[in-house]
Amino acid sequence: MSQFQIHSILTANATAKPLLEGSLKKYGFVPNLHGGLAEAPAALKAYIELTALFDQTSFSPTEQQVILLAISAENHCTYCVSAHSMIAKQMVKADPAIVEALRNGKPLPDSKLDALAGFARAVVKNRGVVCGQTLDKFITAGYSRAQVLEVVLGVAFKTLSNYTNHILHVPLDPAFQAEAWEEPALCSNRQCA
Repeated sequence: MSQFQIHSILTANATAKPLLEGSLKKYGFVPNLHGGLAEAPAALKAYIELTALFDQTSFSPTEQQVILLAISAENHCTYCVSAHSMIAKQMVKADPAIVEALRNGKPLPDSKLDALAGFARAVVKNRGVVCGQTLDKFITAGYSRAQVLEVVLGVAFKTLSNYTNHILHVPLDPAFQAEAWEEPALCSNRQCA
């Protein structure tokens, strides 16, 4: 059970309140992640700003979702995998086969996107220590050196949300329930520190 409150606009402090009002305006509801982050308004503001910065990267909307889903699955974040599966399928109109492959840790049916997902996973898994072969595969697939750093931005962005979700046990919003995700069985034996 979480020791944290998922704030609403009514329960948020004066600094977080306008940020949550912005979330309501943008999404039509206040995502539970935002309500959880409202406990620390600076964290909520950072999440909102990182979202906007990541949206400005050179990646297409589908590529952005591939990165965010690959990172979230690698970090075993059930909330973010569910939310980004919904965003990828419903808002971005990404190929459902790509989304399902990411959710299941399988190779993607598109080789360039598979190299992107593999690179994003490697950055997370190896804490940024990515071997030459993995980096070469990413560049050979058609991505740039600048995009290497844009993937790192995505990792920073998702680390904030993935770790927040783990610590706060953020409940999945009804808007994302249709894409509810459970981590694969091989990862489910993780222990709390």
